[in-house]
Amino acid sequence: MSVRRLAEASVQPASFAFNRANAAAAKQWIKKYPKGREQSAIIPLLMIAQEQEGWVTKAAIETISDMLGMPRIRGLEVATFYTQYQLNPVGTRAHIQVCGTTPCMLRGSEALMDVCRSKIHHDQFHTNDKGTLSWEEVECLGACVNAPMVMVFKDTFEDLTPERLAEIIDLYDAGKGASVVPGPQNGRTGSEPASGLTTLISEKAILKSTRDKEAKAAAKAAKAAPDAIIATAVPAQDTAPVAPSNASKPKTDAPETSPALKTPSKAKVAPAAEKAASVSAPLHSAANANKAAPEVEQVSKQRNGPKTKAEPEAAFRAPEAKAPAAKPVKPSLEDKNRPAGIARPVAVDDLKLISGVGPKIEGILHDLGIFTFAQVASWKKAERAWVDGYLSFHGRIDRDDWVKQAKALGKGGVAEYIRVFGKKPV
Repeated sequence: MSVRRLAEASVQPASFAFNRANAAAAKQWIKKYPKGREQSAIIPLLMIAQEQEGWVTKAAIETISDMLGMPRIRGLEVATFYTQYQLNPVGTRAHIQVCGTTPCMLRGSEALMDVCRSKIHHDQFHTNDKGTLSWEEVECLGACVNAPMVMVFKDTFEDLTPERLAEIIDLYDAGKGASVVPGPQNGRTGSEPASGLTTLISEKAILKSTRDKEAKAAAKAAKAAPDAIIATAVPAQDTAPVAPSNASKPKTDAPETSPALKTPSKAKVAPAAEKAASVSAPLHSAANANKAAPEVEQVSKQRNGPKTKAEPEAAFRAPEAKAPAAKPVKPSLEDKNRPAGIARPVAVDDLKLISGVGPKIEGILHDLGIFTFAQVASWKKAERAWVDGYLSFHGRIDRDDWVKQAKALGKGGVAEYIRVFGKKPV
C-alpha cells in the first residue's frame, strides 16, 4: 500500500470544531461503545469530520483524539491507514472515485479514468484549476453487476460510458450535481438483467393488496372452521381408505391390493366424522382433544373394521405419504394472550422509520393491530414481550429501543428524531 501523508502545512486550517448537528451525532456515536472503549468511535467521528470539511485535516484528527482521550499519534495512525479518509483537499463540488477492480476494468473503467484525466487533472488527488473537482482510482465499490461505475460522495453512478461520465462531470462542475439521478445510467432498474426482467414479471404475487386479500380469506376460513377437533388425533395409518369387501369386489385379473389405491365413497364415512378428519384445530387445546375422542373412534372403527382372510393386510393401508409440514402461527387480532396495552389502530404511521423495523416486521406489526408510533411508545414490559414472541429474532425491541424511537417520531417526526438521536431515521 502506498504511503499516506497529511497535507502540507500551507493548506491546513488552524483549528477544527464540529458544527451543532455533527457535534450531537458525535456524542451519539461515542455512547454506542462500552465505558472505557470510547476510543473506538474515532472511525465514525473522522468520517463525520470529512463530510463536514470535505477532507480530514490535521486539526480534526487532533481535536477528535482529544475528545476521546487518546494519544494524537494513535489518531494519526487510524487516519493514515484507512483509504476512505481524504488527507488532502479534494474538489469542493465533487470528488470522483473510479472503480478499477477487475469487473469494472473489463467493462471499460480505464476509459472512464481517461475522461477524468482530460476534464479534471492528469494526476489523481489533484483538483482542477477552479478547485471544484478531483478524482482517484479505488478498489471495488460493490456494484460489479452494473460495471463500470464511479462514486461521488455517497452516490454511485453505474453502467457508465465515457460520454455519460463526461456529462456528469460537467453538471457537477456547474453546480448542478443534485440533478443527476444516481444508479444505473443505461435505463435498467437496480441490478436486473440488461435485457429486462426474466422472473417475477408480474407484481401480483408480491403486491400488498393481494397479500391482504389472501390473509383475510384465510382468516375467514379459519374462523368458520370448528376448533373442537384435533386432526392429529387420528393416526397416520388410520387415514387409509376403506377396503372393499369380498362380496362387493368386482371380478378382475388385477391384484387384490389395487382397490386400496382408490378413493373411498363418501357414503362409507359418516359426514360428521369425515368433517372432523379434515379440520386442523389448535394443538394446545386439551378440551378439543377430549371432545374429539368419540368421533375419532368412529372413524377408526369404520376404517379398521374386521379383515377377511381373502384380503391381504396391505389392502387396508394407504401408500406412504409425508405429513404436511406445520405452518407457522399467524398473529391474530383476537389472540387471547394479547396484553391490554395493545389497542386497535386509529391511524397509520410509517413504522419503518423505527430503526430495526423493515417491511417484513412492519407487516407483522400490522397483523398484530399495531399501526402508529403512539401505540409503540406506550408499550410496557408485557406488550414488548408479547410482540417479541412473534419476531424471528428476539430481543430487538429493547436492543434498538423501539419505544424511545417511537416517542420521538410521534412527538415531532423526523426533526424530533434527529434532535434526540443526532441522525436521521434509517
